[in-house]
Amino acid sequence: MQNTSTDEALARLLSAGRARAALAGPEHVTLWDSLRSATEGGRRFRPYLLMSTHDALGGHQAAAAAEVGAALELLHTAFVIHDDLIDGDVVRRGRPNVNGMFAQKALSLHQNSEDADHYGRTAAILAGDLALTTAVRAVALCGAPAPVVRQLLDLFDAGLHISAAGELADVRLSLQHGQASLEESLLMEAQKTGAYSFSLPLQAGALLAGADEHTVERLGQAGLLIGIAYQLKDDLIGVFGDPTLSGKSATGDLRANKQTPLIVHARSTPLWPDLSCYMGRELDGDELQRARDLLMASGSRSFVEHLFGEHVRDARSLLDEVGLATDMFAEVLGPPDALTDGPGVAA
Repeated sequence: MQNTSTDEALARLLSAGRARAALAGPEHVTLWDSLRSATEGGRRFRPYLLMSTHDALGGHQAAAAAEVGAALELLHTAFVIHDDLIDGDVVRRGRPNVNGMFAQKALSLHQNSEDADHYGRTAAILAGDLALTTAVRAVALCGAPAPVVRQLLDLFDAGLHISAAGELADVRLSLQHGQASLEESLLMEAQKTGAYSFSLPLQAGALLAGADEHTVERLGQAGLLIGIAYQLKDDLIGVFGDPTLSGKSATGDLRANKQTPLIVHARSTPLWPDLSCYMGRELDGDELQRARDLLMASGSRSFVEHLFGEHVRDARSLLDEVGLATDMFAEVLGPPDALTDGPGVAA
């Protein structure tokens, strides 16, 4: 799925950034290297969507598309770094993330755990900020015509605002102790995932290809639907998946009291009093299995699978309307019963 031209553009951006970091001192180089490490191992799904859309719509700005694709990957990296920080995670893809890396470094220098954690969190905030500014710089200097660059910057700006709103809503809803509605939960998932993971790359690819306003608009709508479908599938993996294959904890969403549509629906069923005791805390294997059994018996898993199917159908209709093949979304739009297919788009 990786695109060589995008990888080359990303490598150039990271190398140029490291050269600037060196001017600020060795500690800042270490911070930049941790950011570079955070970009490794991903599947480059968002750049792939951008490049595929650009090519499918007859675009002729491959070099600019590669630069914007690299910017998308840096934007994703920034969100991942900050998301780990928000969730209190210190490991990503089986190794210490930026937070964990700098916390370990502080501990190796005999700092106490509280100071080490503070150092790790500080590094994560700064690394994410650097990734964001580098992404915006890459778009501004991508080489596309000035009017297109302005539209691209508007898209990135909107994606940042919407994703930030979704991230904040995710935390806010988890604090409401069972007050979130299904509409609020779906909106949060559309904002947190659909905007920057799907709408942004689809629309950016279309703009670079010179597509008309109607096509760009419809692709934005399709992206939000695909994003919700992906997130619904990810919610199921987050409870029913095999962590060794999915790379995602099977207890994290329950422990964090995430107000996903799966949980919102379960709360409306007669089995909720039995299930609620498994929310907001760590679960052992037997407790997790009991929670899974209750989610299935309540019909909540089936409800989410049906909701997934509805969003997939509507997204396919929009993609067909603009003449964009759906095969590039095969993994995302595949049936949610394949819960152990390996790391998903967010990886």
